[in-house]
Amino acid sequence: MHDDTVRLTAPAKLTLSLHITGVRSDGLHLLDAEMVSIDLADELTFSPGTGISVEDDVAGGLGVGRVPVGAHNLVARALEAVGRRAAVRLRKRIPAGAGLGGGSSDAAAVLRWAGVSDLDTALRLGSDVPFCVRGGRARVRGVGEVVDALAFEPRAFFVLLCPLSVDTASVYAAYDERARRDGHDRDAPGGDGDADASGNHLEAAALEVEPALARWRDRLGAHTGRRPRLAGSGSAWFVECEPGELPDAASEPEVLETEDGRGVVMAARTVSGADASPRGQATA
Repeated sequence: MHDDTVRLTAPAKLTLSLHITGVRSDGLHLLDAEMVSIDLADELTFSPGTGISVEDDVAGGLGVGRVPVGAHNLVARALEAVGRRAAVRLRKRIPAGAGLGGGSSDAAAVLRWAGVSDLDTALRLGSDVPFCVRGGRARVRGVGEVVDALAFEPRAFFVLLCPLSVDTASVYAAYDERARRDGHDRDAPGGDGDADASGNHLEAAALEVEPALARWRDRLGAHTGRRPRLAGSGSAWFVECEPGELPDAASEPEVLETEDGRGVVMAARTVSGADASPRGQATA
């Protein structure tokens, strides 16, 4: 690697709990969530020049078809936000539309590369970007701009990446419609009526937007014997496990199937900061 080339990793974000506490006058939802960084990570290489190239390294051949190109790419938007130029090679391991914050973490890596830690700049790029700039473990509130660090805990998970992509805006719209339909006040803390066993107020709405999610939830549940939780607005599901249950890095990917196709169960551990060595392994 040349002296003027920099490589950073962009860890996925796992939302362990997500409660909607209200809605602002501009329609943005207020939340209270616990988020952690995990060692499933994209990798960005910065070098002199311009342009963004994307290398598809998503496990199981799930692809990067929903990663936008050009000016809409979050890496490009982040470069513009900090007034910097670079040729960026993006090695994608986090699938788009999985609720794992892959694009937000990529944008956060650009901010770290540029030496920008301002959370207002991060928030303008997306509600998950402030957390991804800080990384580790945090309580996240407001519309994502309040990031209170929590003590690091070494935790382990099985994360199911399935061949579905869920649009976050559609899930929030379905959440609002459920609140109106069920007669709940979405502006009131706890007024969602969806505080299910997962601790994720968006889960029921995501299942309405993409009913096939239920089949993947049940498949992972049967595979692990545990109740899966939805990652943010989906489509990834996860269960927590003991660290000793994770396989070694040489393990072959474990593939699960439903009538919707093939998914991959990834082994993941929490990491203590926003830059982490990528793991990207899969397991039974």
